[in-house]
This record gives sequence, C-alpha cells and structure tokens, in this order.
Amino acid sequence: MRDFKEKSVIVVGAGNWGKNLVRNFHELGALMGVAEADPGLRQAIATTYPDISIYADFQAAIETDVAAIVLATTAPTHYELAMAALTAGKDVFVEKPMTLQTDEARKLAEYADQQGRILMVGHLLLYQPAINWMRDYLATGKAGQVLHVATQRLKLGKVRQEENVWWSFAPHDVSVVLDLLGNPKLQKVRANGQAILQANIADFVQVDLSFSTGQSAQISCSWYWPLTQRSTVVIAEKQMLVYDEVQQTVTIQNKYIDQNLQHHDQGSEVVEVAASEPLKIECQHFLDCVKTRQKPRSDGWNGVAVVEILEEAQKFLHD
Repeated sequence: MRDFKEKSVIVVGAGNWGKNLVRNFHELGALMGVAEADPGLRQAIATTYPDISIYADFQAAIETDVAAIVLATTAPTHYELAMAALTAGKDVFVEKPMTLQTDEARKLAEYADQQGRILMVGHLLLYQPAINWMRDYLATGKAGQVLHVATQRLKLGKVRQEENVWWSFAPHDVSVVLDLLGNPKLQKVRANGQAILQANIADFVQVDLSFSTGQSAQISCSWYWPLTQRSTVVIAEKQMLVYDEVQQTVTIQNKYIDQNLQHHDQGSEVVEVAASEPLKIECQHFLDCVKTRQKPRSDGWNGVAVVEILEEAQKFLHD
C-alpha cells in the first residue's frame, strides 16, 4: 500500500461540497486528480490545481492505478458509483447520505468487508473535536449512563427541490446520536414533518428514536427558521452535556434528577476544546485508514445504521 503522502486519491465531483474535499486532500498531499462532468468546473479545477490530473468521467478515474476514490456526487448516484469503485479494487470515501436505501447501503458494507476494502462515509460531525471530547468524556463514566440525546439543526438555509430537510440536514445528527449512545440497536422511530414552501417536501422535521437499550433520542431540523441553532444535548444519570455548535462551546451541567424525583444542581462549567477543522481531520483519517487498513470511525456499517433511521423516518413524512 502506497504511503498516504503520495498522490493516492481521486475526488469525483467538484461542486459545492466536492471542492472542499478537493482542497483538503490537495493540502494533505494526497490528491492525484479530480473527475468532473461539468467542463466549466473542470477548467476551474485545472487552473487552481495545475499539478493534478483532470478526468471528464468517472470511468476514466477508476481505470487508473489510484488507491482510493472519494465520491462527492449527488446521493442517488452513490450506490452505483461506490460499488463500481469497490469492484475496481479501490478504497472508497462516500459523502453522506451513503445511499438512499438501507439494502443498498448494506450491500456496499458487505462487499467492502468481503473484498478487504476500506469504505468510509462522510459523517463530518463525528470528526468535530467537540463531539470527540464528549464521546471520550462519556466513556469515563463520570456522567453516568447516557439516557437521551437531543439535537437541533435549524436555520434559514438553502431550500432544495430534490430532497427534504430530513435527508439534507439529519445524516450528521443521526450519526452523532448513534455514536454518543454507544451505537445501540434501533427499536422504534416516530416522525412528523411540515411542508411549508413546497408540496410534499418537508421544511421542518422532528424525529423521536427509541433503542433496545432503553435509551432515546430526538432530532429536530429545519431550513425555514429565523435563528441559526445547532446543538447537541446529552442527558445522563449524573450530568448533562450541551454542545453549542454555533458558539463552539461544550458545557458540563452538573444537574440531574434522582430516583426519588429530587432535583440536584451543582452548577456548570465550560470546557475548553481545541479548535481545528473537522473536514481536514476526516480526510486525514481516511488516508490513515487507507494506509494502515484500520476500520474508519464512520465505516460502511455506520453508514448502514444512519440510512436505516433516515429511511424509517421518511415513511412518516409522505414525500
């Protein structure tokens, strides 16, 4: 396996998000090339990065000897392109959502395991230093058993016509919920949504999750909201953690209610978490996995679990 410092990655799709992956893999010294169907984008990439190869189509990219393919194409294309890349013997990084159907996600994860290939999903928040800190802190047991996780992702944002806000915003939060709860088995999903701007495309969605462990979660998301609110709240037996993604702060709330329903409040403290770019951490993690063959934090099976919840909740939204 070539060293990750060599040019071992081709990014497929250099649009709104793909350009960020192109930039980060280039800065990490790993970008061999970019495959992009749009001539204008190809020219822009060639001008900005004259030291890489440019491909007009996906097939040309996977016919090279590159070690890994990074997919930043539209979600409906993920399954077909990821399977083709895996079949060609490439390791694969695929942006969220991994697929639009659980059975397709499962086929990718199973095939990657069978072939000994690295399959990683772009669940960016799992690489956010604050989320990493919360995961490690909860593992110490100081907060006690985690009972519930609640997330909010609300803003006046870009409204899409091809997908609702649940599929656009929620993959990040679903991955975090599963991670902080210890990846429990899903038991029940309840969801409701409001289509305000376009018929059958939900602009506001709230989903309640129940797990076989007795734990629970609630996820709220909207792109038609006057305030930017992005937060993750963990309710545990002895403490509560609050991550304000806008302010980039984590607060330990020394508060809980005991078995006698008595309220305890010993104040709060703000934790200092080192600032760093989650996307660069995520890209570096993929390169490390390609080099060492270790399982990614957001591996294919993590992608399967997230898509399962996305698909189950969608059944309640009728679009």
